[in-house]
Amino acid sequence: MGRTLIVGATIWDGTGAPARKGDALVVGNRIEAVCWEPGRLSADGGDVVNATGLFLMPGMTEGHAHLSFEAVAATEDLIKPAPEEQVFAAARGAKALLDAGFTSAYGASEAKLRLAVAVRNEVNAGRLPGPRIRAGSLEISVTGAMGDESRNHDPRPGGPSLIVDGVEEMRKAVRLCCREGCDNIKLDVSGDPFYPNTPGHTTPMTFDEIRVAVETAHAYGRKVVAHTRSAEGSKACVRAGVDALFHVEYSDPELLDLLETAKDRLFVVPTVSLFHTIVSGEAAGHGLTPEVGGYMGIPGLLEESVKTHTELRKRGIRHLIGGDYGFAWSRQGTNARDLKFFVDYYGYTPEGALACATRNGGLAMRDGGDLGTLAPGSLADLLLVDGDPLADVSIMTDSARLLLIMTDGQVHKNTTMAPARVNAAWPTLI
Repeated sequence: MGRTLIVGATIWDGTGAPARKGDALVVGNRIEAVCWEPGRLSADGGDVVNATGLFLMPGMTEGHAHLSFEAVAATEDLIKPAPEEQVFAAARGAKALLDAGFTSAYGASEAKLRLAVAVRNEVNAGRLPGPRIRAGSLEISVTGAMGDESRNHDPRPGGPSLIVDGVEEMRKAVRLCCREGCDNIKLDVSGDPFYPNTPGHTTPMTFDEIRVAVETAHAYGRKVVAHTRSAEGSKACVRAGVDALFHVEYSDPELLDLLETAKDRLFVVPTVSLFHTIVSGEAAGHGLTPEVGGYMGIPGLLEESVKTHTELRKRGIRHLIGGDYGFAWSRQGTNARDLKFFVDYYGYTPEGALACATRNGGLAMRDGGDLGTLAPGSLADLLLVDGDPLADVSIMTDSARLLLIMTDGQVHKNTTMAPARVNAAWPTLI
């Protein structure tokens, strides 16, 4: 059983305790001990990492993972590629997340049903580099809503969504996703600004369809996540028992109260990055200029997002970072930008934003509280950072500052000593 002793680091353990200098011992795939007195822990023949002047923290969780979305600019980028090609895109997406310090990926949806399942299985077997993965399904939507790419004159079976109508079709679709190994079942509950016929404030999916999806998935031990921008859609999700709500821009006092009541069982994932890149002009090179964003109503959605999620922060709702990364204007591996966005848009402190990425992410990934902190007994997913993200959280976007990346006790990257010790079985040609 491998042992790694990290000595002299400033340790921020993600539990709410202040950061302070200490040593941490990893044995196997778990944190064996954290000690604040130098020299008390022994490597006992294992590796020793001199972390003097460095910052030790838990690994981060991408809370809205689309592993197979690789510089996507249009729905065609999801529909047309063959699965044999897209599985490589998903594998590259997984590695990009791990390289950026994301040791966990909480699945949203994928371009095809089993892409994240296949990559998850290869990562778990040690044959591909990647984070812990809760594999997302295809999106499940309803006729005429987000994800329905068909037209009466141009049917599009096999698009980026499973289209259902009614509770029995929903039940069968969820069972299919569970049978194929998906961990998170994704529902498109509300509309979206990219679908003009069903804008974000609309709610095409019925409560009964949502309810039966949750009942079916939970019977298989799986979780349900939902694309929901509308206030009524989000209320239906909370009442039906959905496990994580993505977006949640529109709100009213009733929804805010419902979310607060359910805050110990669900997670909320804003996607402010998507709006920021459009409003700021970063997406202009791909046709999404601020002017086009104005026609789509993006500034208004951003305003609603700021209002809603600032209030949810104050009420103690468990946010995850996750900004719909994987588009051409917000590529995989840049996901840590969300930390600064949480500070700038929602009023989080850097420490609070890091807690969303670590402790909250770990709780979403696994029941039991053994992920997302550096408490003794926790799974050994950790980062050693050159710099202090509590002073400047934006340094987390610089992967060169991530000197040590460990997931499940295995070293993915180590530039603190030579030669770097990495898993030789992981290929570099994907």
